[in-house]
Amino acid sequence: MLPIQIEEIPSEIQEYLSKINSLRFPRQGYSSNVGLIENNQGFYALKRTKGKLNCSLLNREVKVINCLTHETKLPIPKVKKFVEQNSQKESWALIEFIEGETLRTALLNEKGKEKRQEIIFNFGNLLWQIHSTPCPNELIGERPWLDQMLYQPELNLKKYNVDGTEDLLKKIKSIKPKVYNQTLIHGDFTIDNVLVSNGLITGVIDWGGGAYGDPRYDVSLAIRPKPNAFENEIDKQIFFEGYGGKIIDDNVYDYFVKGLYEFF
Repeated sequence: MLPIQIEEIPSEIQEYLSKINSLRFPRQGYSSNVGLIENNQGFYALKRTKGKLNCSLLNREVKVINCLTHETKLPIPKVKKFVEQNSQKESWALIEFIEGETLRTALLNEKGKEKRQEIIFNFGNLLWQIHSTPCPNELIGERPWLDQMLYQPELNLKKYNVDGTEDLLKKIKSIKPKVYNQTLIHGDFTIDNVLVSNGLITGVIDWGGGAYGDPRYDVSLAIRPKPNAFENEIDKQIFFEGYGGKIIDDNVYDYFVKGLYEFF
């Protein structure tokens, strides 16, 4: 999608901001345009989605954020304004800006061994805090989370370009892991969705997958190997120390990362 132009921003958001001093663009997501706005009061993140599917995803994320910012103390940016433009099939969300770089960037730039390990420990501990937070009733689905997640790949396989295949879908449906106690989950807890400033974690973003679900999914995505992150067992060990224990084995990790996640 093309970058957001100031004149495209809905009047409700422009009125809330009063005056826009600058608009710049970070690395873009797959399903939305993201702009960083500065006005006289500070900074905001502005998300725009187009089309029925992407708009429904942003609507879902706004719902999750509003639930969690009202009912928990997790470090989540608040939604300031949400506008649905049904005639244009667009949705807009003005979200509180949280200072920081992604955890991926922080680990890439951090040269100190102890500080780097501290960041990874805190990453694990933050996920434990999320999983220990009571899940708001509004986010608890009628069907078990994994059953719902296994229904979605069929649709994604038909409509979108995903890495998964029909054979892989049959496989993950036939070898579901044993049932595990569900908790509040983030749904995409990766090193790109956690922000760090001066070595300290400042926030968690992109809550569109937030739900009452299987915490092993979050854990599995969190420790996927990336350049200079979780490429060795020491990083994983430190992460699990922060989390408070290891709740997955290699089979569960493969099921979620090399199986289910291939369809999303």
